[in-house]
Amino acid sequence: MKLNELRNKPGAVKARKRVGRGIGSGTGKTAGRGVKGQKSRSGVSINGFEGGQMPIYRRLPKRGFNNIFAKSFNAVSLGRIQAAVDAGKLDASAVVNVETLMAAGVIRRAKDGVRILSDGELKAKLSFDVAGASKAAIEKIEKAGGSIKLPEAAAE
Repeated sequence: MKLNELRNKPGAVKARKRVGRGIGSGTGKTAGRGVKGQKSRSGVSINGFEGGQMPIYRRLPKRGFNNIFAKSFNAVSLGRIQAAVDAGKLDASAVVNVETLMAAGVIRRAKDGVRILSDGELKAKLSFDVAGASKAAIEKIEKAGGSIKLPEAAAE
C-alpha cells in the first residue's frame, strides 16, 4: 500500500450541506431557516432568551461557592496497593509515596497527594509516606506490621 492509495472507508466522510443553491437542491432560497423572524437572520444568539420575560437563570437564587483552596487527592485503596505488590510492580521494601505509586502505574498523576482508603486486604508490611489516610486504613496498615507517616492533621 502506498500513501496515494490511502482512502477513508465508504461513508466515513459526509459532504457538507450546501445551502441556498437553488430550488432543486432542497435547501435553496431560505436555506432551511424558514421564513422571516429573528432566527432566519444571520448573527442570532438567543440561547436562554425568554421573549423579554425574566429568564429562569436570573429568577433563581445563586447557591453555593467554589472553594479555590480545596485540595484534590488521589484516592488509592489498600487492595489496589496489595495487587501492585503481588504483581511485582511495587517494591515492598521501598517507601510507598506519590513517586513510587506513579512508577508502579497505580496512579496516573500526582494531584495534591495520595489518600489511602481501607478497601481490600493488606498482607504486605509496607511503609507509607502519604498526604492522608482513613482511620480504618491506618488500622489495617499497622495490623499488617507496616507504618504510616502523615502530615499534621491529615488523619481523619
